[in-house]
Amino acid sequence: MLKKILIRPLFTSIAAVSIASTFLLSACNSPESNQTSRSSDRQELLKLLYWQAPTILNPHLSSGSKDLEASRITLEPLASFNNEGKLVPILAAEIPSKENGGLAEDGKSVTWKLKKDLKWSDGKPFTPEDIIFTYKFVTNPDVGAFSKSIYDVIASVEAIDEQTVKVNFKEVNPAWFTVFVGQYGTILPKHIYTEYQNKTAREAPANLKPIGTGPYRVTEFKPQDVVIYEQNPHFRDRDRLGFQQIELKGGGDATSTARAVLQTGEADYAYNLQIEPAILNQLEAAGKGRVVANLGPYVERIVINHSNPNQVTPDGERSDKDNPHPFFSNKKVRQAFALAVDRDTIAKRLYGKIDRPTANILVLPAEYNSSNTSYEYNLEKAASLLDEAGWKDTNGNGIRDKNGVEMKILFQTSVNPVREKTQEIIKQSLQKIGVQVELKTIDASVFFSSDPSNPDTLQRFYADWEMFSRQTDSPDPSIYMGVYRCEEIPQKANNWVGDNASRYCNPEYDALWQKTVKELDSEKRKQMFIELNDIIINNTVVIPLVHRTNVIAVSNDLKGINLTPWDARTWNIMEWKRE
Repeated sequence: MLKKILIRPLFTSIAAVSIASTFLLSACNSPESNQTSRSSDRQELLKLLYWQAPTILNPHLSSGSKDLEASRITLEPLASFNNEGKLVPILAAEIPSKENGGLAEDGKSVTWKLKKDLKWSDGKPFTPEDIIFTYKFVTNPDVGAFSKSIYDVIASVEAIDEQTVKVNFKEVNPAWFTVFVGQYGTILPKHIYTEYQNKTAREAPANLKPIGTGPYRVTEFKPQDVVIYEQNPHFRDRDRLGFQQIELKGGGDATSTARAVLQTGEADYAYNLQIEPAILNQLEAAGKGRVVANLGPYVERIVINHSNPNQVTPDGERSDKDNPHPFFSNKKVRQAFALAVDRDTIAKRLYGKIDRPTANILVLPAEYNSSNTSYEYNLEKAASLLDEAGWKDTNGNGIRDKNGVEMKILFQTSVNPVREKTQEIIKQSLQKIGVQVELKTIDASVFFSSDPSNPDTLQRFYADWEMFSRQTDSPDPSIYMGVYRCEEIPQKANNWVGDNASRYCNPEYDALWQKTVKELDSEKRKQMFIELNDIIINNTVVIPLVHRTNVIAVSNDLKGINLTPWDARTWNIMEWKRE
């Protein structure tokens, strides 16, 4: 039998026990003596459960939504997009436009006006110098920021006065709103990070205890375990805040966090519930909370490794971009594997009513969803393509081979029941066409980690296939589609920074993408983005599975949550209240 590998570090079990212990102790207290205090606590304390525990609180140094969400409670951008796709000001006093003089006629600059008397959580004034510093920080190659590619379009940032900052672009930029906006647009304090604007960036104490302008500030952070927040005494709208304290607890699994909100009422919020609908419905029936789902741009996908994860370079690097995969370098082989993926069954069995199988990676905004693509589940056609590519079972052991190489793959994903069941469905199909499949699951706090030294991150990709979900953070798809450029390939030379884990490199794709970031005609840009999607799909760079919802659970008395597909779920936490 094939071995199923499980990598789940000890801290996961410890975190799960910690959650259980916390709730058990509260349950064991005397109801009579603590009824009043519990009622008061519920008014003052907001309990958030994250089965993917945060590891760092600097969003520019992480690619995981768990870290972005925890950071977003205390760090803020100039603006963000709401659920209707409308820009709303946050640190900005207004949204730039041609009418108010914020947008240059030549499309090469944008000027932002800031709100008055903004302060950091340590009481220091917020100034345009902090915005200038953030730009320099994230674009410094020594820092290794995951957000660097977003800011590479900038030529300079200048302070016009104490409340005005101007962003100058290298070229005409129709997507001026992708910088300093949303979860990767958060501003860092210059006076805190100045000494760490180099290779020591990850050593900055503020990565664990950030100084922000947001509604709450961190008082305690134990990576992969818990974050404690209190009200920011210098927050501009402190009188609007609904809680004195927030506890963000990590560990456990998606089902246990959902149960704590929906069934037992021991927590207020559960994050990213990728759980089978039948289980969620059963938990919600207990009446303690409700499920909130938002169909955003999330696409669950399989990324195919175009490099060889088993070949080691002289300096010890695997999945090196210059060492092609022994069989996934062949387009027919990739197409055959895609034909062996039963997307309809996966969506029907494991996802909700509004989740749907998809052939595209770019699904929202809807006008970018290509009608030129399609998907098919056809094992006979898949087997035929493998035959044509010369991969046949020559020794009768049930596994295809060619030139002494057997068709075996290592298929990895994060620990999650839905993803693990998806793996099993796909494995069964692949085995039917003569492919040996080894399954590997990695704890989410490791798989989505920003730690460049960890070999089990999705960026390292020491496997043949890996599965996860990714979304665009802006209604403009330029950054999202820029992921598949050659320069976005993570490797040892760039300290594993970059989102192109597939190691796919196509100069024609890169050239077309470059045109999109300069084209001002919206219709031409739309067609370019559709064409970029089609290049990725028709070359089977990745295999899209399901256009899935963003699902959370919240207690019945928690109000003010307004999910947007373009920012972290905690983006408007200043408006959360308990009734």
